[in-house]
Amino acid sequence: MDSTKVMYQKIEKYSNKSNFRKFLHKLIFSSTQRSKPSNNNLRDKIDEKIGKSEGKIIRNIDIVSLDPFGYSDEDENREPHNSFEIFGNKIHIKSKKWTIRNNLLFKKNQPLDSLLIKESERLLRRQRFVRSVLIKTIPIENNVDSIDVSVRVLDTWSLIPNGAISGSRMNLELTERNFFGLGQEFENDFGKQFSDNKNSYSGKYSFNNIKNTFIDASFSYSSSFNNDVSKRVIVERTFFSPITKYAGGVSYETQKYTDSLPTILPEFETIIFENETKSFWLGNASKLFKGKSIDFRSTNFVTTIGYKKVNYIRNASIMIDPSQFLSGEELYLISFGITTRKFIQDKYLFNFDIIEDVPFGKVYSITAGFQNKNNTRRNYYGGRFSYGHYYPFGYLSTNIELGSFFNDTKTQETTLKIEANYFTSLLSLGNWRIRQFIKPSLVVGINRENSIKDRISLNSLNGFDGFTNPLFNGTKKLSVVFQTQTYAPGNWKGFHFSPFINTSFGLLGDSHDSFLNNKLYSKFTLGVLINNDYLVFNRFQVSFSYYPSIPFEDSNVFKTNTLKNDDFNIPDYTIGQPTIVDFR
Repeated sequence: MDSTKVMYQKIEKYSNKSNFRKFLHKLIFSSTQRSKPSNNNLRDKIDEKIGKSEGKIIRNIDIVSLDPFGYSDEDENREPHNSFEIFGNKIHIKSKKWTIRNNLLFKKNQPLDSLLIKESERLLRRQRFVRSVLIKTIPIENNVDSIDVSVRVLDTWSLIPNGAISGSRMNLELTERNFFGLGQEFENDFGKQFSDNKNSYSGKYSFNNIKNTFIDASFSYSSSFNNDVSKRVIVERTFFSPITKYAGGVSYETQKYTDSLPTILPEFETIIFENETKSFWLGNASKLFKGKSIDFRSTNFVTTIGYKKVNYIRNASIMIDPSQFLSGEELYLISFGITTRKFIQDKYLFNFDIIEDVPFGKVYSITAGFQNKNNTRRNYYGGRFSYGHYYPFGYLSTNIELGSFFNDTKTQETTLKIEANYFTSLLSLGNWRIRQFIKPSLVVGINRENSIKDRISLNSLNGFDGFTNPLFNGTKKLSVVFQTQTYAPGNWKGFHFSPFINTSFGLLGDSHDSFLNNKLYSKFTLGVLINNDYLVFNRFQVSFSYYPSIPFEDSNVFKTNTLKNDDFNIPDYTIGQPTIVDFR
């Protein structure tokens, strides 16, 4: 029997001797009796050859950066042959070797740590300029104490044009995800409105992982057709890996924008707002257990502190915003809790036949602090529980959050949020592959402010992109999204087609009624997700949606491209910058 499993069985047996130890065990570990996932695509263990090299000294690290066309990370003999592949590679700038090295957690002349190898592979895979990566060990003849490591990275095409045109406006998007092979991103979006000849622009430049510190910095600017202007700079180091000990960040943002608030319904008044936001946070993660197993090293006690200050230079008068909901504030928060975070490799999820790292684990956290706003100091308390795991019947995750401000003993702006994500194991129907996705969500607000800006609506987060009228709002909502995703066999000139059917249902209510007695809103979508062998992350889709009814708009409405297939977000099981529970 696997010695690691024997160790966990001993821990579980010891924990069962007292209710308290049993509780702690369930809090952190999964039972050794749990059934294993049946999907053969799943990989959550260290490669056997890498595991056997544990502790050997890394003599050399050989990095090979490959152009996107005609090469393979696994087949070293594969090369481009046709003129398209050769031409595409000639105009592509490969990732620099030091760009790849910059994302590695291991170095020469250090003992090989198999978890660092596995995490480095995952961190490279999450880079948007990388299509696939393979890290393996190479034995050294007549040397049993040292090992060489090979890192083969297959680039994806990084220059991504996009755009749209209609009778009233046009826009052009141009994104470079690997600027000169440096791993930096440059995003641009240009727009023109034909009726009044107005222009819009938004841009963002990102420095990813500065000098192997895993500190990211980004600068963004946007200017809309309405002369709304936003500027933002952020420098941040997240808990990018379960082995990360320190995290933190600072940000600064200024905004000038127009918005509408109701005067006497249904009349609205347009107001110019101007504000600036400053924030910073720090975090520390420490191992709860000694030992080198993946479970022990992936379980941490995390503490984070944060501060945010919002200052309004221009806002609405007290006549229009009586509660002064849109006003300056200072927020001081601290979060602490236990996290267990691991990853399983799977395919045919959000990309076609590409390895994706699916997080699973658990989070138990508590957040506390206080807010200064409108000459009032309020305490804040909140908690979060997240859990996700692969089962024989598929992947299931849950996320439960509850938070509230307290003014003396009275609760204010309370938010309860319960979310879940489920998708089946990969099913087969002939040569077709199929998954079923389900995403239910419940949000309940209690004692919310008397402001239209402190309300929620059915929106793109719930599969209802298109419900935009501000009068359609409430303090509680229940929604569920079903998506049947298929993956068609074969390809056409490198393009893979994945037809899908999406159905969304939602209920909305407020403090005066029960949303279960309100009208059920729905949306039905047919579409196809399109991936390309070379433009892996530049997936796009065509979809047609039918709305039986859209409040304040019309009935029997048809729209195109109203769904994004990344709506099924999976919790990352981390504790980051402390925040209040988001009411949306």
